[in-house]
Amino acid sequence: MDDLDDLYFIYSHPDLSKYLSNEQPLRLDQTRAAINSIIESWQQHKFGVWAVVYKKHRKLIGHCGLKFLENTPEVQIGYLLLKDYWRRGFGTEAAAAVLKYGFDVVKLERIVAIAKPENIASRRVMEKIGMKYEKDAYYYDNDVVYYSLSRQAQQLEALQLKDLGKYEELTLPIPQPLAPVLGGI
Repeated sequence: MDDLDDLYFIYSHPDLSKYLSNEQPLRLDQTRAAINSIIESWQQHKFGVWAVVYKKHRKLIGHCGLKFLENTPEVQIGYLLLKDYWRRGFGTEAAAAVLKYGFDVVKLERIVAIAKPENIASRRVMEKIGMKYEKDAYYYDNDVVYYSLSRQAQQLEALQLKDLGKYEELTLPIPQPLAPVLGGI
């Protein structure tokens, strides 16, 4: 729980809460429960959420990772960054790395993503990593747009994503069994 305070700052930040499913900042106990859920996911499924760390300052600036989409067997990618780090390509860089992990390491056949329709920046990230809009849907008590990408389509998109390595300003540590990446980086 080394990152509890930093993650709590992110989850309770008013600029970000409108993008959380319940649109409310998380309390400290809810943040602790979220970390426990992340740890369980890594232990059970060998995937979960990574800490997104800005290399220059070695600061936790958000998270990005994989989890099961509410009440489905589908795996979704999700990301959340502090507002100071928006519009710098970091969301795209982190999401592309997680997508690659999902297809290359976990061997998922398909990954989905959802966002509130008005969250244009998140939709842009989905499109930049090769995901395609499929439908409007309803998850986590919200109307959302639903995007997806298959492993086969990702392989075709890989050539377009090769330039993402130029950012190299984030750290997404390699997960260790029983040691989720929210630990000290």
